[in-house]
Amino acid sequence: MIPIRDENPTETTPYVTVALIIINVLVFLWEISLPKPVLNQIIYAYGAVPLRIMTGGKIHIEYYLYGYHFTSAAPVWLTLFTCMFLHGGFFHLVGNMLFLWIFGNNVEDMLGHFRFLIFYVLCGIGATLIHSAVTPHSPVPMIGASGAISGVLGAYMIQFPWAKVETLVFFFFFVTIIKIPAILFIGLWFFMQYLNGIATLTAKMPTQVAWFAHIGGFITGIFLYRLFPKRRRGWRAYYYIE
Repeated sequence: MIPIRDENPTETTPYVTVALIIINVLVFLWEISLPKPVLNQIIYAYGAVPLRIMTGGKIHIEYYLYGYHFTSAAPVWLTLFTCMFLHGGFFHLVGNMLFLWIFGNNVEDMLGHFRFLIFYVLCGIGATLIHSAVTPHSPVPMIGASGAISGVLGAYMIQFPWAKVETLVFFFFFVTIIKIPAILFIGLWFFMQYLNGIATLTAKMPTQVAWFAHIGGFITGIFLYRLFPKRRRGWRAYYYIE
């Protein structure tokens, strides 16, 4: 299922959501302009490595990849932030930004611009910490905005459970667009993250997706959204004049 848009108007301009999308796109354009060895060095230095996080950054990890030598050298606290703005490919970026655009504007509308930015960053950090706690010995760097955006999805589901989401659905060779409530769309999305996450643990399946970052970000978003004060939205009045 791919979301296209939601039927949930906002009262404010989503400046922070747009700014986050622009920053992520600019960082990705910078990434693809780099030679492959330099890009790998950036990812291994500024991605969030669970093993480093769980040891408080007391160790540096030596990587030998494609004949090149890399060292995870960035301060570990900094990687909690920088990992959110690095992406591993075009579709990784586009998928994340699509979800952020569709669901982020309404959450920003409820929280206000500054609180939404803080909420977004905290969800990303929470996602990284939970992923690291589940995979504490992993030397693989985690990158992407998925964890923070998962928190946005959690907040959206709580605040707008019955908002309609236009969704592109694939069923073998049949493709159609249907409108489904956000609670169903996001609930199915979370269920898939949970199933895949459990599968990677129980069956030790190899994966390039940090499923527990998605799960952790989602749970963090639900928890934090209940704590954050909300902006009072005005009533839209319509009048019939005789």
